[in-house]
Amino acid sequence: MELRQLEHFVAVAQECHFTRAAQRLHIAQSGLSASIRALEKELGATLFLRSTRQVQLTAAGQALLVEALRALSASNAAKDAVAAVQGLLRGSLSIGSLQCMHGVHLPELLSGFLTEHPGLEIRLRQGGSDELTELVRTGRLDVAFVSRPARDPENVVVSPLEREMLVLACAPEHPAAERPQAKLQDLTDEQFVDFPPGWGTRDLADRVLTAAGVERRVALEVSDVHSLLDLVAVGLGVALVPQSFRVKTDRVRFIELAGEVPAWETVSITADPPNPAAAALLRQVHAA
Repeated sequence: MELRQLEHFVAVAQECHFTRAAQRLHIAQSGLSASIRALEKELGATLFLRSTRQVQLTAAGQALLVEALRALSASNAAKDAVAAVQGLLRGSLSIGSLQCMHGVHLPELLSGFLTEHPGLEIRLRQGGSDELTELVRTGRLDVAFVSRPARDPENVVVSPLEREMLVLACAPEHPAAERPQAKLQDLTDEQFVDFPPGWGTRDLADRVLTAAGVERRVALEVSDVHSLLDLVAVGLGVALVPQSFRVKTDRVRFIELAGEVPAWETVSITADPPNPAAAALLRQVHAA
């Protein structure tokens, strides 16, 4: 079994499609199929259930995926360790991030980081906090900038970045718009706009409102900040958001919340220990 075969297997498992996996790996589909067949023959097990529309992992494939990701991560870590001893940063660095990170300005951060380490290939993926955390935990991302999870996951390092107050976002015509503060208990009959479950601010808002005894209705779910604020601006619902969202629009009123409300915390999550490139990036984040 070769690392190249494991790379091929992981690509097919993640893409659930041989053509897309071959395109991602920049190899011919026939070569990829032959590599997978050779791996299945060596292991004496079928790894994928193939159909005309999609490819699914078998139970044996699911078991192999966990170990294949670990093996590839260990291989990359070994290469990174040698490069670190030589004072170099090479290879690739896979980063996950929420859409809007007030404490970490990714474009400037990555521009400066690549200027300092031109031999490094950067990959960036956006998503929800739960998804990105799991990708770090399973070795598919090197570092993620996310909301603090309710419980720290195992086998990762969680480092704090920033804390922000939650505020109520509402339309200018909303009754709460002219008040200095909003009470959570007054939001019982409101319609909410929010992100899908698994996104950090959504999960925090759920916990905050549940603790206040508010059973809310999330009628409109979106996957980007601007859409959320646009819907709030025209009166289709209210939202609980970090105060830094104020800079995104002047069409929405942002009202402080009365009482003690948990802050929205952003953190970095890396493997334990992080690879040298991820560790260097985080040193730059904290220095800034």
